[in-house]
Amino acid sequence: MNTFLLEIVTPEHLVFSKQVNSLVVRGVEGELGILPGHIPLVTPLQVAPLSVKVNGETITIAVHGGFVEVHKDKVTVLAESAELPKDIDLERAEAARERAQRRLQTRSKQDEIDHRRAELALQRAVTRIKVSAGKGQQ
Repeated sequence: MNTFLLEIVTPEHLVFSKQVNSLVVRGVEGELGILPGHIPLVTPLQVAPLSVKVNGETITIAVHGGFVEVHKDKVTVLAESAELPKDIDLERAEAARERAQRRLQTRSKQDEIDHRRAELALQRAVTRIKVSAGKGQQ
């Protein structure tokens, strides 16, 4: 068996559910490649694109935090939010990136919480832009 079931789930809905050949995610300790028969594990995810191989095609999906849970023949990504390339509004993502960069440049010392929010917003925007740029890979 050279595939496993990949499900990407957010609190709102099931984003992706298919038999896939491989998956690459960015965990808190770096990139992690998952192939059929991978040992079981659970690890937190960074805000970063994940890459899925399905029948020779690569699909990139924007994932904004969460966890990956690996079982014998199924992998579940429990994400705070996730977006397929076709669902990303590139103009909106670029505007969000610019807003976040401005906020990071003008922050005050006592405003550490807003700084962290701006960093996360910037990471999400950059992830969306990277995934959207790869729309032709579907």
